[in-house]
Amino acid sequence: MLRQQVKAVSSLLSTMTLIGLCVGMTSTLLSLRGTLEGFSTLTIGVIMSAYFLGYLFGSTRAPKDIRRVGYIRAFGSLGALASIAVLVQAVWIDPFVWFVMRFLSGFALSAMFVIAESWLNTMADNKNRGALLSVYMVLLYGGLIIGQLLLGIADPATFIPFAIVAMLLNLSLIPILASVTVEPTTTEVKKVPFRFLLEQAPLGIAATFIIQACSAMFYGVGPVYATHLGLSVPQVTIFMAAFISGGLLAQPPIGMLSDKYDRRAVLAGCAASAAVIAMILSQVSGKYPWLIYLGMAMLGASLLPIYSLAIAHTNDFLERDQMLGATGTIIKIAGVGSIIGAPTVAAMMQFGAINYFFILMSVLSGFVAIYAMYRIGKRKAPVDQPLSPFANLAPAQVSEEIVHSMIEDTIDEEEEAASDALVVTGPPLEDKLDEEEE
Repeated sequence: MLRQQVKAVSSLLSTMTLIGLCVGMTSTLLSLRGTLEGFSTLTIGVIMSAYFLGYLFGSTRAPKDIRRVGYIRAFGSLGALASIAVLVQAVWIDPFVWFVMRFLSGFALSAMFVIAESWLNTMADNKNRGALLSVYMVLLYGGLIIGQLLLGIADPATFIPFAIVAMLLNLSLIPILASVTVEPTTTEVKKVPFRFLLEQAPLGIAATFIIQACSAMFYGVGPVYATHLGLSVPQVTIFMAAFISGGLLAQPPIGMLSDKYDRRAVLAGCAASAAVIAMILSQVSGKYPWLIYLGMAMLGASLLPIYSLAIAHTNDFLERDQMLGATGTIIKIAGVGSIIGAPTVAAMMQFGAINYFFILMSVLSGFVAIYAMYRIGKRKAPVDQPLSPFANLAPAQVSEEIVHSMIEDTIDEEEEAASDALVVTGPPLEDKLDEEEE
């Protein structure tokens, strides 16, 4: 079943792999280029937070675009917008311009993530949702790793890395636009407000908010932190790639483990491990780069899978037609956490100590672990409700019309059979009334 579902969305997965490559390369590129241009740590943190501010607007707009033009057309237009934003940053080096362009990048890419993740959620059921999302995250992280390594061979002070990102963004659109891809139907979409999600899966919401704040700290300010440790540009790329590689390797086993056991217990274990490792890393100096790389890989293996675990846990309590609206709301929540995370840790580093980078990450991860254990004691795990093979296939519009007509015919036949049974098995109503009067 999982293999068939992966094959059905193979074009989407290929596209998102290239998108991940561009996202990873751009965040590190801008952090390093900003440092070379003399931007302060706080300025870089604020610029990076603009990306996540765009996340809020993009995640709100995406469901509307999907309902209006469909998944594929919306995806293509957003990819073009993201490509333009990168090129403008290459030719206009200014903090305000970068802030605006990062906002547009966040707007476009968050909407693309809404499309991808809601698409995947509609193709899965409670038995394999964690595994399918893990495949998606593995490919996404694979792209992020390659993006870091590409930056290691391209000088961030030149135009070349910006041009590479723009070309790859356009290339990423080809698999999904040029292939015959069956997209989910969008005729029945329910709005899922924040309060409803908070009532259904408070742990999923809290974990998404906090862990995404930690991710924003890493992607937005991590290269600056590594530079302050004394690492060179190639070493910074390894620093970033080690973190992502750990998440890449840990996603499949953790995803399958969460499908077999209580997701909350798996989530709590990951968060507790991340809290311990982050605290240890806060005490390691730049004199031991290989020790830092090892610690970053272990931190990525613990921290990064929590996002997909939180999404899978939340969707366990939703109906299929709620998942599109819920995905937009979840990414909006993640965007708020990201906006707060990057500038907060940047300010702490600039006005406090450099090791606050990992100390804050440790505290937040520890809170997620404690809250997950609390929720395990408050509520039982959700009951499996596997969806039918027909629902998993997500028929196209033409097939959907046929199915609806078949359902209507079946209902008509059942109503006729029921009326016939009443005529055969019981006397007419008038006869009953006559008997009662006698």
